[in-house]
Amino acid sequence: MLVNVEQGVVNPSIGTLLRLSDALGVGLPALVEPPREESVLARVTVHGDGAALWTGEHGGRGVLVAGTQPPDVVELWDWSLGPGDQHDSDAHAPGTRELLQVQRGAVTITVADDLHLLGTGDAIEFAGDVPHSYANPGEVPARISLAVFEPGVRAILPHHQTPEEPSHD
Repeated sequence: MLVNVEQGVVNPSIGTLLRLSDALGVGLPALVEPPREESVLARVTVHGDGAALWTGEHGGRGVLVAGTQPPDVVELWDWSLGPGDQHDSDAHAPGTRELLQVQRGAVTITVADDLHLLGTGDAIEFAGDVPHSYANPGEVPARISLAVFEPGVRAILPHHQTPEEPSHD
């Protein structure tokens, strides 16, 4: 899969990107956002500059608009779901939590086997370390804001390298 992504043959799914970020010990934002200087105290993402990482069959999009660096990674997402769109998510790393608020329309959130129908203004907090999904059961587009908290993400370093020591590989 990595070779196909690198060669531009396929676009990785959100699930693939999450598995890669977990395997590398970095948060998803580290894979998809442009590099940042460590001395920057704030970072602005201008409207339209977020990383669109999911596109639905009926016009929906999942856009990662901001994220923090490890060890405690927080991601801020802007999702739109066209009528009939559904995004299925594998379980994230242990301890992951999600906060979601419906900005417009209605969405169905499934967490493991629990189904929750939310309308405009409704919010939910749930475990992201179990399979879950977001769906638009309505006939009009829906929009949601989503925050994902993934605690304790640690960069995996070669056994001969310490965090203070740059890699020469």
